[in-house]
Amino acid sequence: MQNSATLIDTVFAGKGSRSLLRDAAIALAATGLLTLSAKVQVPFYPVPMTMQSLVVLVIGAAFGWRLGMATVMLYMLEGLAGLPVFAGTPEKGVGLAYMMGPTGGYLIGFVAAAFVTGFLAERGWTKSVLGSLAAMAIGHAVIFLFGFAWLAVLMGAGKAYLFGVAPFYAATLFKTLLGAALLPAAWRAVEYLRRA
Repeated sequence: MQNSATLIDTVFAGKGSRSLLRDAAIALAATGLLTLSAKVQVPFYPVPMTMQSLVVLVIGAAFGWRLGMATVMLYMLEGLAGLPVFAGTPEKGVGLAYMMGPTGGYLIGFVAAAFVTGFLAERGWTKSVLGSLAAMAIGHAVIFLFGFAWLAVLMGAGKAYLFGVAPFYAATLFKTLLGAALLPAAWRAVEYLRRA
């Protein structure tokens, strides 16, 4: 399937050529949103959830794979530099020590998931509810694949599943459905505003 414009490119269409400065400003603003999504916990069963994985996937889907992945990598660099951008920081440590801990695989999965959802979005998947549902589900699966693999090395596959996957089914389903609704709605809003 042929590449289509990303949501962010459609927002800025007709407002001058794309520039490194514009992309850097967008990426920096999005890392702020990622930090906020990591810090705010929403009461949920069986464990509280953050909206971090949803924001990662929406960034990938809205920005495309290049800018989406670059944005999430910038977020990782901020964390590596010791900024308290991740969930549980600075209480649970910062920098490389935090990133090498139990959540390290999920963090790597964020980068991979931003790539995957961005790649699918550039092929038009996020313009429809079903396509967005598939893209969000695949993106979340990528995050869990990396997170589970990392935890399995640290504590064995059984415990990795019990503590790193099973408690998050309901929250992941909720965020997948939310993303599947948000992305097509964002496309419709942008296209409506461009016509107005």
